Amino acid sequence: MSRHGCRVTGELNDSSFGDPLIYIGLYSAAASVACLVFMGLDTFHGIHNRKFWFPCKYFPLNASTLILIAVATKLSVDLNTSMPRKQDQLVKLTSSAFACTVMANFLPSLGSMENKELLINMVASAIYVVTIQVNICIQLATGVIYMFCMEHVLVLCLMFVMFGILVSSALTIPATKSYFEQKYTRRYQEAMLACRFSNVTCKTKKLRDDLNRFWMMAHTSSPQFVVGRLATCTASGAVCLLNTIVLAEATFRAFFIPGTFQFCKGESDYKWSSTMILIVHGVAIVIGSIAPAFRWLNAINIISPVTVASESWKVHLEVEDYWTRSLTMWKEHPFVLGVQWQFCRKIVHNVKDHLLDVCILVQIMMVFFCKLIRLLSIYLAAFPIIVWRCCCNMFRILCCKLPSNSVHGSHSPSSNSADGSIHVPYVYCPEPTLNNYVLHLKGEKNLNNVMMRKNFDATNEWIKMGMKRRSEHLEEYLKSLTNKFDGVWYFDSPEIEPIHSPEPPNCWSLPIVTLGCIAVAVSTNESHLHELLRRIKEGLSLVRIVEESLESPEGRLTNIRKAADMVWLGLDFRYKWLDFDLHKLALGGRTKQEVLSELASMSEKIVRGFLENTQKKDLVESPSKWPIKILAANSMYRISKTLHLMNLDGVNEGVLFKTSSEIIADVMGACLTNLRRVISMQCQKSAIEEREERVLNAIVLFGKTKELLKILDERVLPQCLSQEKLGSIDEWRATRPRETV
Repeated sequence: MSRHGCRVTGELNDSSFGDPLIYIGLYSAAASVACLVFMGLDTFHGIHNRKFWFPCKYFPLNASTLILIAVATKLSVDLNTSMPRKQDQLVKLTSSAFACTVMANFLPSLGSMENKELLINMVASAIYVVTIQVNICIQLATGVIYMFCMEHVLVLCLMFVMFGILVSSALTIPATKSYFEQKYTRRYQEAMLACRFSNVTCKTKKLRDDLNRFWMMAHTSSPQFVVGRLATCTASGAVCLLNTIVLAEATFRAFFIPGTFQFCKGESDYKWSSTMILIVHGVAIVIGSIAPAFRWLNAINIISPVTVASESWKVHLEVEDYWTRSLTMWKEHPFVLGVQWQFCRKIVHNVKDHLLDVCILVQIMMVFFCKLIRLLSIYLAAFPIIVWRCCCNMFRILCCKLPSNSVHGSHSPSSNSADGSIHVPYVYCPEPTLNNYVLHLKGEKNLNNVMMRKNFDATNEWIKMGMKRRSEHLEEYLKSLTNKFDGVWYFDSPEIEPIHSPEPPNCWSLPIVTLGCIAVAVSTNESHLHELLRRIKEGLSLVRIVEESLESPEGRLTNIRKAADMVWLGLDFRYKWLDFDLHKLALGGRTKQEVLSELASMSEKIVRGFLENTQKKDLVESPSKWPIKILAANSMYRISKTLHLMNLDGVNEGVLFKTSSEIIADVMGACLTNLRRVISMQCQKSAIEEREERVLNAIVLFGKTKELLKILDERVLPQCLSQEKLGSIDEWRATRPRETV
């Protein structure tokens, strides 16, 4: 008889129903390992970058991570599977404790969410938390969980408090974002004004000072950093540690004091997989408790114990208005209800007001509770911190009073020259007013001192990182620039009759890659070609940044830039231009004028074929919307024709290659004169959630291009062009009278 279906007695044969549970246990263990890895990565990222509020980079709160956690804590919602052994009972407790730890790790990620996303994730979290709480209570009532009942109750209470902290923080985030957005805009304008009236004459030094101001503002207003400084985040660290202690106590008693419990005999259907889940959960809880604990200690550091001792405790327990601003706005906002009866509308309105009044009261109580935890933590840590700081200060004073050779050996950081003067190595020092650009909430006055003491030189590390990525070949290449970037006007002669009028607009990258194709087609010197292509590759990475940053909102040059990318791909990988082998042209025994003529002829044929065959009149009359292959062909036609005119008297291969190379350098250099503007724009044009990362990218870009900027500063820019027009190659070309080639 089949093992499935009915028994001989007619009852359902359920003997194999529990067999898949071992694989479900493995699935849950795998999900737990994934959570462990992601929490570990966030912890490592925070320590490595000295971000001790531990921003959530790899493990934020979203739909994917919630599903992962639901799978990892599957055993806590299993209502009827027998769990007799101590590891089976413990794994029920670790599942709940694991959920509590994960919630504490999620907290900073709330700051990086939009309001709608925040609401959706909080509703999803509420459903998850309620499900776990109800299921654990059912299991306690039915006896599925028969051990560690007190620990389960404590963990459930801590989980409820942790969820309350999440909700309380989420309600605060919209108000803090709005506050910091306004404050950043105001301080940004002040920073630009300070730059304009600065006495610093060196443009590079001036940009460096600007970046320091922008970074300080972006960093201190970063939503994840702001959430990491909130009293709720401090309390979450304390709750998370208490959760870990409860689990540690239960585990210690179960394994090292066996007489305190009387476990049942038998085996769970999860078998050895429950032991695996227990181990993974234990490790994950320990790793996951590091970040919340550090946030707790970091908050103590931001609110100085000395400051707390000198002020009234009432100041530190005050609930600021930004905690309840969102709820107050909801209360003041009229509730639109499509009901005709005034009586019903009045009832709904009154219920809404009373409900929000209760929510505001609960929010105030929650914030007061969190601030009380923080204040008690500061009082407990005050004496050790003050003693430690006094010892550090005394050590510094002693080191300063001792002779330099007794501390640093016989060598001093400064050296005496032959004439007796002292040369001190250059060390960048921030301007004394940098603390004016520290953005903080009410009650965070000490943040200025903390930032100036520990983080004022953070941009140095990012600049050094950028300098390690310097384009040395490009720097050497751009030293061959003409004084006024003459190649910008020479690559496309006005004497060349257009195939179609109006002509497509130009971008910076398309002439560069087209000239690179021509250089490959006219040269047989592999070493020179390899060097030129390497320089073009380094330059194009920066040219693309400039073009993307300065692109108009309507995207007028998008197609032209795509054409440049397509041409460069073929040139870099296969030495081809639109499937035409450029190397064959160079080795075909033709003269250089014949090669240029053939390139012009091929490209003209492609463009004319498109214009004659296309049925879309509006497309023909909008050259910027032409297919990218046609745009590339039009560029090749004009540039090869221009070079052909420049070589009527006949020149050798080296001269033509050198001419192409010099024009490329001029076009590339003219484009890169916009780098300063692009670096400044990256600090402003971004949402508050991504502003800090954009500013850091700008700082790295500054470090990478620092030497390039010095080279470009020595060249002369067109005086008649505004800063906005310097970003357009067509505007550059319009400033020079059309000369006969």
